[in-house]
Order: sequence, then structure tokens, then C-alpha cells
Amino acid sequence: MILGKKLIVVMPAYNAEKTLRQTYEELPHEYVDDVILVDDASRDTTAKIAGKLGVRTIIHTENMGYGANQKTCYREALKLGADIVVMVHPDYQYSPRLVTAMASMIASGHYDIVLGSRVLGGDALKGGMPLYKYISNRFLTLVENLMLGIKLSEYHTGYRAFTREVLETLPLEENSDDFVFDNEMLAQAIYFGFKIGELSCPTRYFEDASSINFSRSLKYGFGVLATSLKYGLQRLKIKKFSIFDSKGKRLITNAKFQA
Repeated sequence: MILGKKLIVVMPAYNAEKTLRQTYEELPHEYVDDVILVDDASRDTTAKIAGKLGVRTIIHTENMGYGANQKTCYREALKLGADIVVMVHPDYQYSPRLVTAMASMIASGHYDIVLGSRVLGGDALKGGMPLYKYISNRFLTLVENLMLGIKLSEYHTGYRAFTREVLETLPLEENSDDFVFDNEMLAQAIYFGFKIGELSCPTRYFEDASSINFSRSLKYGFGVLATSLKYGLQRLKIKKFSIFDSKGKRLITNAKFQA
């Protein structure tokens, strides 16, 4: 726990057998109350290794997508009574040791969401981020800052921390089951008035770190632009979208917590 708040780490996993153990072992277990791994029909031994580590593991029998994986992660964390949820990718691309810092920023009451930014420290390229991804990251972030009316260093990190309130309030079931889920979630958070903080996070790009290919990246980029456009149209009251509907479908209602 951190400041009396229950901290749960969630790991959306796909083919992470080579990096899962190292990621798990570097978590600050003295503060983490529980770890949930959702295996999205991996073709390797990810789930088996998670079981050996004693990680609470949920298996999708078929590949449902990165967004759908996160939905399961957050749904289960809420059922377990989490006050703070930190998403850590088990591919060891982001440092698990920063979980404490991110959760503390949430527990302080200053922020509802905290992002581990690969850009703030200025070492994204040194960490191995492909040049085309860095350029597209900067371009999309510029467009989004203009469209969404705030200033973040990046919107595309997969290292994130949330309050329980965020996960219960946002209509996350309205979001994509694919990679653009991440971006839709941040746009929703801004629309609903949640406060977002950032901290610098070193990143590692290596053979076993998960990464989407160029065609998927292109699809994601267009999805990001579409999300920003939807946000603008909704704000201007020109058109309504379900992802910004306060009555949209949420992850769970009337959750019964498990001790």
C-alpha cells in the first residue's frame, strides 16, 4: 500500500516469456498489494511462467487485442478493490522500479493519471526508439496538444497509473479493442476533467521488447488523429461520440470487492 491506498499492478501480456520474470522481480513488492497478468492467447509459455511466479493470471482463449486486454486488466483490478492501478508492460521496455514514484504521485492527490514519458528525459532515441517512431510520436503529440487543449510530452507511452475513480468513470467499454485504446482513454480523461501528470521514464528497445510493425503503427496514427477530431467535434457540440458519453458503458458496476 501507499499512503493507505491499495496498489495493484496490471500486466497486459502477449508472448512475454523472455522478459516477464525480470519485469516482475524488479517491481517494488513492498508496496504492491497484488499483480494481475492478462495473457492475450500467447503462443509461448507466458502464462506458465506467471503461474510459477505466483502472479494472479487470467488467460484469453483467443487473441482479443491490446485494448481488450487492458479492459480485462482494469476490470479485475477494480474487483480486487484497487485504489491505484499501474499498468506495466511485461516486456521490460519500461522500468518497473518507477511504479512507486508513479503511484505516489497518484496517492498525493495531485493527479488522477500519471504517465511514464519516454520523451521528457530526452533519451528516447538513445534507448533505441526507431527514428520513424520518434518523429511520428512528436508529430502526433503536437497535433493532440493543439486539438485537446493541454500540453503533454507524449500521449503514446504504455506506462500508466490511474486512480480507481478514473477507471470507474470513463466509458472504457466504448473504446477500441486495438492499440488506439490507449489514446482514446487519454482523450476521455481530458474530456472528463481528470488531472494528468508525467514523469521521465527511460525506455529500452531490444529484440524481445514488444513493438508494433510499420503498418500497425500507421493504422494507430490515423486512429489517433481520428480520436482528436472526435474530441474537437464533441467539444464544439457538432457531433456526439459514445467514447465521450457520460452514460456510455463502463467496465463494471456495483463491484463486489474481494479481500
